[in-house]
Amino acid sequence: MSPTPEIVFAGTNGGSLTEIGDYEAVGGFLALAKARAMTPDDVIDELNASNLRGRGGAFFPTGRKWSFVPKPDKIDKPHYLVINADESEPGTFKDREIMLRVPFRFLEGSLIAAHAIESKHIFIYIRGEYEAEFEVLVAALEQMRERNLLGDVTIVVHRGAGAYICGEETALLESLEGRRGQPRTKPPFPAIAGLYASPTAVNNVESITSATTVMEIGGAEYAKLGVENSTGTRVFSLSGNVVSGGNYELPHGYPLRDLIDKQGGGIADGRALKAVIPGGSSTVILTADEANEVTLDFDSLVGAGTAIGSAAVIALDDRCCMVQLAVRVSQFYEHESCGKCTPCRVGTKWLTNILQKIEDGRGTQADMDLLVSVAERINGKCLCPLGDSDAIAVMSYFDKFRDEFQAHIDEGGCPFHGESTLDHLLAPVATHVHNEAVAHA
Repeated sequence: MSPTPEIVFAGTNGGSLTEIGDYEAVGGFLALAKARAMTPDDVIDELNASNLRGRGGAFFPTGRKWSFVPKPDKIDKPHYLVINADESEPGTFKDREIMLRVPFRFLEGSLIAAHAIESKHIFIYIRGEYEAEFEVLVAALEQMRERNLLGDVTIVVHRGAGAYICGEETALLESLEGRRGQPRTKPPFPAIAGLYASPTAVNNVESITSATTVMEIGGAEYAKLGVENSTGTRVFSLSGNVVSGGNYELPHGYPLRDLIDKQGGGIADGRALKAVIPGGSSTVILTADEANEVTLDFDSLVGAGTAIGSAAVIALDDRCCMVQLAVRVSQFYEHESCGKCTPCRVGTKWLTNILQKIEDGRGTQADMDLLVSVAERINGKCLCPLGDSDAIAVMSYFDKFRDEFQAHIDEGGCPFHGESTLDHLLAPVATHVHNEAVAHA
């Protein structure tokens, strides 16, 4: 693998580019000028050549998503670009760093995407708790307006109300239209009938920001970074029982254990690695042995039975109680369920109650079987992935660490006796970004 240049945080030198002059000094807005001199189809061709894939979790090819939006002469309705900045997946804190430190690169990518889908209307749906990020974006946007960089495009920064479900694209659209954030049935898909029943592209913050670099260096050059099917760099949010948690921009294909040991300083307090959640709370957990074998890219993680997800890597040391972890995760999904479909609304509560019973030492052997049965009745039967995520995550803990669940039954309580490190595991990390030009053989 060749040395990888900075992509997302290029030119920051460990700081921030929040003044427009500083951003222009490192080549800011040259990509936008290049894109606007091209046809929309040519811009999409560059994205397809780059094989840039969505950074929000689904990992769908960005250029292909844009190509699904019909041409204006096919549907006589406005086209909309909606950017999902509602970063709510536990363990994920990359988008907030992007908006705080390189807001102009993000906004430049937004205008490039709008040109590609022939849209004059951009909505940035930002998590309500991100007050500082909101203020930075608004200030950057005002600087761009003063330079007349927006052209005839309108950009609205819309603050959400703190609902995890609004990270799902159709629930986000419902919320943006002023209704309760709940998923829509599909089809129709947003590309045909999205915001205000009009053609809409919905993209993640990091995806849009990466599109700026694709246009700057060209799709073919971008495709040389990372590995096949996972091109470019990724901002990995590392947290959990590590010495140095934070955001690390690294090439796809970087070894998972090197992220933890070389970038993150290893497991804190000299403890042993027990397991890793590789892509946010909704992904299948990996044992320490499995973590030794995988690299951080789509194919490697799928081959290990999990997913790269939102690139949120949570390291767990040998004091972590897997039943307690399951309780915490299930409580989160139960709380964030929108309640629209029964398998999720009822099933997540059942999962939480059974897990809590086992953790409290009141569980029976029958509860072990019931846990599996409830998970099977959730997974694949929900309107959106929220309920599935709870069932998939919990069952991965159960399948790979079943002996711990059994020990809770046999011993009538948690065998860790209150020594689990979980109380601080999902606490907010004092985030900092490390940009790495990595050469990895």
